[in-house]
Amino acid sequence: MELPEATNADLLRRLARIEGQVRGVQAMLRDNRECRDIVTQISAAGKALDQVGFKLLAAGMATCLSDPEKAAEAGFDPAEVEKLFLKLA
Repeated sequence: MELPEATNADLLRRLARIEGQVRGVQAMLRDNRECRDIVTQISAAGKALDQVGFKLLAAGMATCLSDPEKAAEAGFDPAEVEKLFLKLA
């Protein structure tokens, strides 16, 4: 599935931000920060990663709806995309 350039760039920016959050969590562990603070940051990173997945699938669903035949040929018929959504849920 080919994503629009703007969507791809947005997903890459989000992933870079998440990478920074995860490095921050590592630093918090090294610095023996409070468990509550670390869990809060882990939760935020997890939610951000979920959002990346949903945005990716939403873009895929838009492709499926705009050209169902092409999407089906690539293995992304609506039923398959629905399965992927359910994996993230």
